[in-house]
Amino acid sequence: MEWQRLEYFQTLANIQHMTRAAEILSISQPALSRSIASLEDEIGVPLFDRQGRSIVLNRYGMMFLQRVNRILNEMNDGLDEIQQLINPEQGEVSLGFLHTLGTSTVPNIIRAFHEQYPHITFQLKQNHTHIQLKQLKAGGLDLCLLASIEYEKPIKWTELWRDELFVIVPINHQLAKRESITLQEIVQESFISMKKGYALRNTTDGIFTEASLQPNITFEGDEVATVAGFVAAGLGFSILPDGEDINTNKIAKLRIQNMVCERVIGMAIVENRYLSPAAANFQQFILDYFLNK
Repeated sequence: MEWQRLEYFQTLANIQHMTRAAEILSISQPALSRSIASLEDEIGVPLFDRQGRSIVLNRYGMMFLQRVNRILNEMNDGLDEIQQLINPEQGEVSLGFLHTLGTSTVPNIIRAFHEQYPHITFQLKQNHTHIQLKQLKAGGLDLCLLASIEYEKPIKWTELWRDELFVIVPINHQLAKRESITLQEIVQESFISMKKGYALRNTTDGIFTEASLQPNITFEGDEVATVAGFVAAGLGFSILPDGEDINTNKIAKLRIQNMVCERVIGMAIVENRYLSPAAANFQQFILDYFLNK
């Protein structure tokens, strides 16, 4: 059943005059008559009672008109919603990012973006890297801010920035006054780690592997703030990026000697997938925000 025929029927049902309805629809009267007759043949009952030149909606037509009104209203509402979403000034962006970026990095990016596009809204999703990649491939996310891993097509990942990672210890730790240490000096102590599956956990595992060391993991957390809180309580040390979760009144951060310790963050998208104008503007904004610094 064609949408156009439903629109023709709705107009004729409201006007109940073939000539005037044809004029409103900008088609010929015979074309409108053929369209209505074809619709009635498809449904299997007449929708109008015809007496000479007059045409009146019958009981079947009244019943059908209620459904057609709902269908066309839903379609028009859907078209309006899509137009709002693809409006570059008022659209919506679905953004995924690592838990550790939610404290300051992502809020700062969106705040700067809103200075140019104040009416664009965001759907924000924080989760494990593999879950976000699954959502990205399925179309649930427009783009993601994720750590560097081996990405396979159709995912395209672009490096944006690098965060230095520090050993963090309680402020009263015997090494707290140092500016830097080696991992060998502290590896025997309790290590507070992110849980497996988090990108930061993969990075710290790689750091210990590179140093040929085995950490003594005693606690595993879901949030950087939790890990930092355990360190502040004197329950061990950890390796984290600098950020607002590092309370310098309770925690000391130390550079790691003889190693490059950093995490690499980038933007992941699906190659050749359509992005709404709002999402495309945000993608370009992120590239300019970091790569032009």
